[in-house]
Amino acid sequence: MRLLYYSLSLYLSLTSASPEPAAKTTTTPVSPCATRSPSSGAFFDLQPLHILPPAESKLKHPRHVSWNTTGYDYGYNFTLNFCGPVLEEVKDVVGVGKGLWQNVSAYYKTGDGEIFSLGNQNDRPVIRGRKLVLNYTGGSPCGPDVKDRRATLGYDEREIVDDDDKKKKKPDDKEDRPKKPESEAPTKRKSTIISMLCDRDPLAPTLSLSFVGTDPDHCAYFFEARSAAACGGIEVAKQTLSPSGVFGTIALVAIMVYVVGGCVYSRMVLNQRGWRQLPNYALWSGIGGFIRDVFVILTSSCARFLPSRRGYSRVNGGLNGSASGGRGRGRGDSSDAENRLIDELNEEWDD
Repeated sequence: MRLLYYSLSLYLSLTSASPEPAAKTTTTPVSPCATRSPSSGAFFDLQPLHILPPAESKLKHPRHVSWNTTGYDYGYNFTLNFCGPVLEEVKDVVGVGKGLWQNVSAYYKTGDGEIFSLGNQNDRPVIRGRKLVLNYTGGSPCGPDVKDRRATLGYDEREIVDDDDKKKKKPDDKEDRPKKPESEAPTKRKSTIISMLCDRDPLAPTLSLSFVGTDPDHCAYFFEARSAAACGGIEVAKQTLSPSGVFGTIALVAIMVYVVGGCVYSRMVLNQRGWRQLPNYALWSGIGGFIRDVFVILTSSCARFLPSRRGYSRVNGGLNGSASGGRGRGRGDSSDAENRLIDELNEEWDD
């Protein structure tokens, strides 16, 4: 009784100290240009909006240009692609290394021919709250110290002068003190934020892209994209086996069940040993004789179509050797006798 008590106490202490099992989370990897909602479980796939080069596309009529949208009052038009670089050949991008030109996913071109990148490719859309967002970063430099669109529009920065600044500065002013060297701030770069909206209208185009705006420093550009691809759905599992593979798997399982089940039955019920444990042993043991009989039948039926040595022989014994001379003369005499008999019968019939 005391042993049972100690065992129960040990079990309760272990179960109370053990942590609660963590909640099951979906660890299935998501394909590029797709994501899964952590709250609703809906699956979003933006792959239909990804434009591939015509040589790599499997579409019957592939696109040859990237997606475009008008900047309206901004003065420039924008070129974008989803989850991949633009199709257009981009060169001499402002503030971007040559090795990254092929990764530009959004850009605009000025009237002077300058190309400003709005970010490099990114194939991982994210869900923020109830919004599906695609973000590009690492574009051309931007910020108040970088020449940008404000100079082209004639926007001049005005200095705000306070009344206190008009007074004479005291000798102990902080501005007269030696300033510490300031560390160089990191360069800001342009980025793109695309907000994806669901559009279930069957008559709507594949994508409706519009420019929303930018920040005062012209570093962040906001776009809105409406498409049926932004509507959540059910993730379709990719079939790893072809129809022939599925049929072969089913057939292999059936054969294994037949062999294993037959062997167990023959051994346990019929008390068979050795090869006789196989199901239908008599049938499989006679299969060799059956194949042999079928082969004999087929070869014998086809033998009559082969050329034979038997045929018509010449009755003229003079052309043959001495060995066949007598036999040839005998056949010639018999034929002459038959011809004379036929002639006699013809004469009698004429009379």
